[in-house]
Amino acid sequence: MLSTPNADCPVSAALKLIGGKYKPLLLWHLCDATLRFNQLSRLIPEATAKMLVQQLRELEADGLIRRTVYPVVPPKVEYSLTPLGQSLLPILRAMYEWGSALLRKQGRCPHCTMEPKEAADI
Repeated sequence: MLSTPNADCPVSAALKLIGGKYKPLLLWHLCDATLRFNQLSRLIPEATAKMLVQQLRELEADGLIRRTVYPVVPPKVEYSLTPLGQSLLPILRAMYEWGSALLRKQGRCPHCTMEPKEAADI
């Protein structure tokens, strides 16, 4: 069996799971909360509903988020992080801090809906 050069690359493996236009944002918003689709949609307004559904399905299939469907009318669906998804929090926080430093270096003020609770204390 032939293997591609990056088949066992740790960075490639991580990007396979979290690489996507909105996946890191979705994971970040689910850090401290269980959210419904409409809440996620409001937090990431630039994403189309189709794109959010696709990214959420991929995150669920990869075991990073849990999708809970309640048997009510209208249907109620909630999303939350699995333990595997929670293991990404240090990486997401590091990305936030790195991005904040980059913006400050460019003379811009970091501000977004993703500000972590801990960042307010930094």
